[in-house]
Amino acid sequence: MRTLVHLSDLHFGRVDPQLLDPLRELVHELAPNVVVVSGDLTQRAKSEQFEEARAWLDTLPGPQIIVPGNHDISLYNVFRRFLAPLDRYKRYITDDLDPVYIDDEIAVLGVNTARSLTFKDGRVNKEQVEKIRATLSDLAPEVTRVVVTHHPFDLPKDADKQGAEEDDLVDRAHMAMDVFAELGVDLLMAGHLHMSHAGNTQARYKISEYAALVVQAGTATSTRGRGEVNSFNVLRVEPVRIEVDRYGWDSVHNRFQLLATEKFMRSGNVWAEVPDGMMAAGL
Repeated sequence: MRTLVHLSDLHFGRVDPQLLDPLRELVHELAPNVVVVSGDLTQRAKSEQFEEARAWLDTLPGPQIIVPGNHDISLYNVFRRFLAPLDRYKRYITDDLDPVYIDDEIAVLGVNTARSLTFKDGRVNKEQVEKIRATLSDLAPEVTRVVVTHHPFDLPKDADKQGAEEDDLVDRAHMAMDVFAELGVDLLMAGHLHMSHAGNTQARYKISEYAALVVQAGTATSTRGRGEVNSFNVLRVEPVRIEVDRYGWDSVHNRFQLLATEKFMRSGNVWAEVPDGMMAAGL
């Protein structure tokens, strides 16, 4: 089994500082095999915000798979936005925009979806998808395949009531999903919406005998919530079973506490939630 801690949308420059130490301490207690950070490390891509983000990330365990978000590209500096959109991210966080972690149980691939030609939307391109194909195609079938992006491939149920819309999905998602089905990608992790969600891709992407698990993280530390408390996910990953714990901020006791647990199982290349009755039976 592998344990992943999934943080997203930190937004240094607009964080709630009282959350930082309790979150760091809990992440260490959870002893993850990989820490995943799915974008928007800063609020406005300023040097001092990246410095603060880097200093805090350095207090967390590794390895870390980090991808940028749309907020990590300068918004108002036109020169920097279009000619050097992620130079500060690469200087302070990592110059690897598509990081990879692989061991004998799990493969976690980060994919940069942030683009300078749009203010908040993101996309994947064919070159990135072919890189994913090259990385995953020779792995043993028992290795769980994970793709991390900032922009999501799916939306939570009733997301429109909280301000999310179809434009928030990553562009060229259908092209990517066809390749993910070929490769047997198991898990898609993302952020961007500041909304927590876990489900599968079956309703949105009609691909025969394939449905990936989608796990969306809320904002771990930002004051920019969408009706949710600050939260993050912990995933316990096995070849045919993934358990998703959602932790949320308890402002009374000043700590993150477990709010919900969802369990999913794979049959063939289809991931589906375990019904309550099966959960009660200990499956």
